[in-house]
Amino acid sequence: MFYYLIYPLHTSLSVLNVFRYITFRTIYASLTAFLISFMLGPWVIRKLSRWQVGQYIRDDGPRSHLKKAGTPTMGGVLILFAVIVSTLLWVNFASFPFWVVLMTTVGFALIGFADDYLMQVKRRSKGLSVAGKLGLQALVALAAGLLLYRWPDFNTRVTVPFFKQVSPDLGWGYIPFAALVIVGCSNAVNLTDGLDGLAIGPAVIAFGTYMIFAYVAGHVKIATYLQVSYVAGCGELSVFCGALVGAGLGFLWFNTYPAQIFMGDVGSLPLGAALGTLAVVTKQEIPLILVGGLFVIEALSVIFQVGFYKMTRGRRIFKMAPLHHHFELKGWPEPKVIVRFWIIAIALALIAMSTLKLR
Repeated sequence: MFYYLIYPLHTSLSVLNVFRYITFRTIYASLTAFLISFMLGPWVIRKLSRWQVGQYIRDDGPRSHLKKAGTPTMGGVLILFAVIVSTLLWVNFASFPFWVVLMTTVGFALIGFADDYLMQVKRRSKGLSVAGKLGLQALVALAAGLLLYRWPDFNTRVTVPFFKQVSPDLGWGYIPFAALVIVGCSNAVNLTDGLDGLAIGPAVIAFGTYMIFAYVAGHVKIATYLQVSYVAGCGELSVFCGALVGAGLGFLWFNTYPAQIFMGDVGSLPLGAALGTLAVVTKQEIPLILVGGLFVIEALSVIFQVGFYKMTRGRRIFKMAPLHHHFELKGWPEPKVIVRFWIIAIALALIAMSTLKLR
């Protein structure tokens, strides 16, 4: 909005020319989202507490988590509100990729909200059914993949880091591929959201990384120099990523140990979907395995645990899955698990960024 209201005035006041630059608008989108999240946080916590929207703790989880029961949840609405408001204030609306990412994020937020509402407000212990939740996620993700496939400026090739000559064209098969990336990332983030600040910390790191990827992919000269796919209008997604970083940090202020609020599915599902869609739009699908490596590890720990349990009829690989619970049951204090997982996320993000040069 500011881009259209203020930038045209640069002919009269040259200093306003800064609104033209994506880097400037990304910085202030981040600060705006942080302030919104930080300022509204206490009010949201009070409202959720008054409405008795408290966290439900499963009986089969670690016993130390029982004390978290009743902590306000569905705090993801705070993150989403901050992101949407700040992005709409600072982004250039002419960017088609931005609208695809925003649509997908809002779509998954609605699914998460429905699941949280049924579980936390209506007190249905399981919320949406697994099949119903995955079905709705697949519909939204397929719609995003179809929109990108039909967009003339988008190519359906998948680039492989370290191998600049390897770039298979999936054609129409890119639609289910994109949907798989989006749905998989969404649920991986959801599985990671089990400790105070464990999911939002690596999410902030991941969005900060894709903020760079988006800027590179949206800049013709830089994209050409680094031999990455140029995507028209993709640079504006840096503004979106900046807003996610700011909103995430504002939320982390209240979500850090001991948490005053949890994000719930209304937060974790859309954050994961946004990350997956960013990977697809920026043509950095494979590096997502590194950028979101912590989420991948957490998801694989669940898959391996369940598969091994069924194959061996009761034996387990880990003490409990997802993986963060395994280390809790080994005696690691919760803050130690969280911070060490953040360190792993930072290291993986740095390795992922190195793929821009190593081709």
